[in-house]
Order: sequence, then C-alpha cells, then structure tokens
Amino acid sequence: MAANETHQAIETVFRIEQARLIGGLARMVRDVGLAEELAQDALVTALSDWPVNGVPKNPGAWLMAAAKRRAIDGLRRKTMLARKHAEIGRDLEDERDTSVEDIEAALDDDLGDELLGLLFAACHPVLSTEARAALTLRLIGGLTTDEIARAFLSNETTIAQRIVRAKKTIGNAGLTFAVPRGAERAERLASVLEVIYLIFNEGYAATAGEDLIRPALCAEAQRLGRILAGLMPDEPEVLGLLSLMEIQASRLNARVAPDGAPILLTEQNRAHWDQLLIRRGLAALKRVEALGGAHGPYALQAALAACHARARKAEDTDWHKIAGLYDTLRDVMPSPVVDLNRAVAHSMAFGPEAGLARLDEIDPAAGLQNYVPLPAARGDFLYRAGRLADAKAEFERAASLTRNSSEKAFFLARAAACGN
Repeated sequence: MAANETHQAIETVFRIEQARLIGGLARMVRDVGLAEELAQDALVTALSDWPVNGVPKNPGAWLMAAAKRRAIDGLRRKTMLARKHAEIGRDLEDERDTSVEDIEAALDDDLGDELLGLLFAACHPVLSTEARAALTLRLIGGLTTDEIARAFLSNETTIAQRIVRAKKTIGNAGLTFAVPRGAERAERLASVLEVIYLIFNEGYAATAGEDLIRPALCAEAQRLGRILAGLMPDEPEVLGLLSLMEIQASRLNARVAPDGAPILLTEQNRAHWDQLLIRRGLAALKRVEALGGAHGPYALQAALAACHARARKAEDTDWHKIAGLYDTLRDVMPSPVVDLNRAVAHSMAFGPEAGLARLDEIDPAAGLQNYVPLPAARGDFLYRAGRLADAKAEFERAASLTRNSSEKAFFLARAAACGN
C-alpha cells in the first residue's frame, strides 16, 4: 500500500474509532483530557508504524492497545516518582502494585458500551446542561464546534469556551469518569437523552457541508438509543426517544432528491419510507403508552412522528391532531423551536394565515433570528397565502443563512419560483 494510501487509511480508521477510543481510555484513566491526549498519541504511533508494518487486521484494537500501553507506562512513572518523593524504603518487588490492575478492571461496567458509558460519565451534575451536551457531542458525536454551535443556536467561540471550561471543571473538581449507577444514573438521564437526540438531529439535517443528511450520525444515535432502551426497558422517555428516532430515520431514503436537494415531508415518496423502522418505532411508542408515559417530551414528539408514519398519503395526515399535540408539547417543553414547529402544524391544519399568526407570537429575542427554519417556514406560509414577493424575500434570507450547499440551492430555487 502506498504511503499516501496508508495515511488515508489511518485517518479514516481514527475518525471511526476516535470516540470509542476516548470512551475506553476515559474509563481507564478517569480524565477526559488525558484520554484525548492518549488517543492522539496512539494516532501518532500509527502514523509511524503502519506505513512500515502495514495496517493491522484489527486497527481499532491496535490503537487501543497502543494508547493503553502509554497510559500504563505513564501511571507506572507517576507511581515510581511518588514513591521516591515519599522516600518509601521498600523494594518495589515486595509491594503489590495494583494500579495497572485497577485500570484494567475499570474497563468493565454494566453498560457494556464505551460510548454510552462516556456519555453518562460526561453528563455529571457539576456541569451545566449546556456544557454536558457540548462536551459529549464533541467527544462522542465527533461534531465540530461549529456544528455544535448551530445545534445550540450559539456561536463557535462560545461553544469552544464551553467545552474547555467543562474539561477544566471536571479536572478541578477531581471527578472521575466512573460510570454512574442507580439513582445517580437516573439523575443524568435527561442530559443523556438530549445529547443522543442532538447527535441524531445533526445527522437528520446536517448544519454544514455538501450533504443534507449524515446517516452515520443517525445510525450511531439509534444504536445508543437501542442500548439504553435495553438497559432501561421500563423508562418511558428512553422508549419515547427511541421511537422518535426510529420513525424519523425511516424517512432518510426519501428526504433527498438525486441532485442532493431536500424533499419536503408532504412531497416525499412514502413507498421509500423504511417500514421496519416504522414498526419498531410504533412498537416502542405502544410500550410508552402502556407504561403511562405518553405525555413526556420525547413521547409526545414520537406521537407526532407517528401521525406522519401512519398516513399512507400526505393528504391523509391528521394535521388537526398534530396541531393539538404541539399545543400540549408547548406546555410540557416550552421552547422557540417548538413554537416554530407548532406554527407549521397550525398552518397545515388551519391555513397559512394561522401559521403566520403563530410565528408572530414567537418572542423576537428567543434566539431564532439566524435560525434557517424560521425564514423557510415564513416563506412557505407566505407562498401558500399568495404573497409571493414577501415569500421570495424570506426564501432568499433562508438561503443566505444556511451553511449547507444543498439546502441553499433548494431555497434559491423556491425564491425563483416566486417570480420577479
């Protein structure tokens, strides 16, 4: 294999394995910053070794082994230095050094998944909800600070500072990355669910780049959700989130045209929706209802997705029921994004003017000024109301705000359809 091909292979493997590598290492060394450094050290070692000896059969395991060796060597050096400073007068051979064994034992936990373990560990109550989500999205979802910023309706500098502060807070507080159990795990569940769904959403509607969707991120979020549901089979909100993701993921193959342009939900070919995922999602939602948890935020969003999944044709969609569910969701989980989606539902149930009226109710200071879906929705309402000049201006504004090239082309095409 040529040197450049080997380097490409190393970079590809590292992108795939990075999150799991950091997750496993963080559980070993109880320090996320050190875990990141060890992962990078393993990458540097691979860049030196693989071009000479070839790409190993199990590159992920090779990287983990290399990082673990560095971790254990570092621990031994630290232990020996501490002993010297303490002037311990005994032979090292006579003293049982359990540090390495403890590190190896720390690899085992009842979650059985490095990423999910790191997800829970990073969602420590000492961090703010925003910091927990930003840190885990960076470490586990592999999102850039820019992508996280757009997911949070924030800016890149703020998010970068938030991540740095989160790491410092964990270090300064002397916290370990032990996997929480029992009541402590339950306390962190809301943050974990939030992060999993944010990862899914970045895959479902990419904030930047050439591609409108990033299926690998959706698949990773679904994988984490399924593991969590297996661990907590009687937790309604866990099942609600899983149901929501399964149903939404069922539409991925129908969301993008051959030229990369997005296809609106009402115009998608529903024969391309994945019926297996829909059945899984509906089954999870049925379990939620049996547990009496139908009014949780994720359960309500799953119920909304189910309304679309059950409609064989777009015109069969029960928009009045959807509008009612959004009214309930607004009370349970108030947010400007929910208000925006509620406006869309009301526009479909009661007409475009009703949608515009709901948009006007959204607080201008709510943080949606540069949020692409807002001008996109307003443009659609105006277009359907026959106010083409105003609609054109909104679509052009949406095109100017998006960082996704396929989405930009879509909004410019809609603007052009409004005429001069």
